[in-house]
Amino acid sequence: MRVGDLLHIEGLDLSLAWGGERGGENLLNRTISGVTATDLEDPARFLQPGEIVLSGLVWWNEAGGRARTERFVSALAQAGARALLAGEETHGSVPVDVVDACRAHGIALLAVPAHTNFRAITEVVYRRQWGDLSRRPADHFALPENVRSDLGRLIEQDTEAGELLGRALAPFGTPPGYLLTSTGRTVARTASAPELAAARAVENLRGLTGETLRVQAESTPYDAWYLHVPQAGGVPPRALHEIAEVFGQYRHHHNRRYADRRRTGQELIALVERGDADTGAVANALESCGPLAEGPWRVVVTDTGGRLAGSGVKEALREAVQHLPASVFAIGTTLDMEAVAVIAVTDESPFSLDEPWTLLHGCRPDTPLYAGVSAPTADPSRLNTALSQARYAAAAARHGSATTGRVTMVEELATLETLLSGIPADVRKIFSARTLGPLAHSDSASHQTLLETLETFLAHNCSWARTAKALHLHVNTVHYRIERVQALTGRDVTLLDHKLDLRAALLCR
Repeated sequence: MRVGDLLHIEGLDLSLAWGGERGGENLLNRTISGVTATDLEDPARFLQPGEIVLSGLVWWNEAGGRARTERFVSALAQAGARALLAGEETHGSVPVDVVDACRAHGIALLAVPAHTNFRAITEVVYRRQWGDLSRRPADHFALPENVRSDLGRLIEQDTEAGELLGRALAPFGTPPGYLLTSTGRTVARTASAPELAAARAVENLRGLTGETLRVQAESTPYDAWYLHVPQAGGVPPRALHEIAEVFGQYRHHHNRRYADRRRTGQELIALVERGDADTGAVANALESCGPLAEGPWRVVVTDTGGRLAGSGVKEALREAVQHLPASVFAIGTTLDMEAVAVIAVTDESPFSLDEPWTLLHGCRPDTPLYAGVSAPTADPSRLNTALSQARYAAAAARHGSATTGRVTMVEELATLETLLSGIPADVRKIFSARTLGPLAHSDSASHQTLLETLETFLAHNCSWARTAKALHLHVNTVHYRIERVQALTGRDVTLLDHKLDLRAALLCR
């Protein structure tokens, strides 16, 4: 399939923003090898030569448009991308500097109207490629004709990925092979391939040994699939590309197969969010999610502080949860576009998302992911309460980790500081201002000195002597400063409640 073919496919309604002859080559005649959808500002590490790139241009803004555009389009050119398909929904049209950058770097640019879904474009490309694969002469392929036919039949029969991988590699002696996600989760492996820890798998994907190909299918940076063969040269390169194409079709088929399960998961999350839903309705929704009917459950809430669309956050959460042993879960999004999971848990294995979260962050270091985890509950009617707990813990995670993202379990909120961290920032600010009085609103050096003295005084359990020693002051000076603090705030440091108020106010600054 060629780039120009996309302009003539009924229903896509794509238009040419820029493209034509460059260096004696017609850019619209370039052959497409795959599709990648991304809104990363620098997507180079996730691209393969010959791909078309779908982008909603979420990364673009008018203030820093040209610099961001140059970084994005130059990454496409360096990776050997065939064309950029830019969505018009976010900005109304394709920005002029995106057109200029594509012209400068020799990247064909097609505009995607708001009513055309990226999924539809991906399906068109892979359906056409699959049809082309079936019609080519047998001697054109490294995979035997009977193997190609067998793999197509197995996909239609909903065969498990492990068997499909083994059949695909059988003509080459079934060398060890893996189907891995971006976070190192093993989707499938051959019988000769040993188990691979997720962190080690990620190292293998990024390493220089073996052969690794990305499976071209609709995905996010968090859940992309990779075909990995540890033994370099064990499988002919052409065959590896064909097998990767087969798994692109497999994933498309797999996603359609599980569409109903994902829909019931969304219905459950909607009921949990309502709070006033009948207990029987929640129980029925749990029952419709299969094994999830048996509790107890934990609720997980995930967001990026508004830096990633809801679907991207949901797929990141789905990928993390699938790292858990024997995970049974349902995932959906709330009205505020949080990603929420209801997960069945057991007492046999401790619940922890720490390692998966670290691996997720490695997929997209520029976008921190925050998650909060509720306490377990065995009562379906308490799932809304668990959702509130998870939201509070997620707020604490945001407050405690502004750049890297983290997971906070509600059980970890065991100190005053962690408890306060879950309170919305504007509420903390108001409380601090009201409690500290003039000290909160003054930038004067004297008031800053009083705040420093108060903080040290409370940290040393209100010991005059230890505070004086820590600040290298005379005890009388400490007495004078604390008296000034009491006068300005109206708090008495000899009273426990007042000391707690002051400590909380300092933590809420």
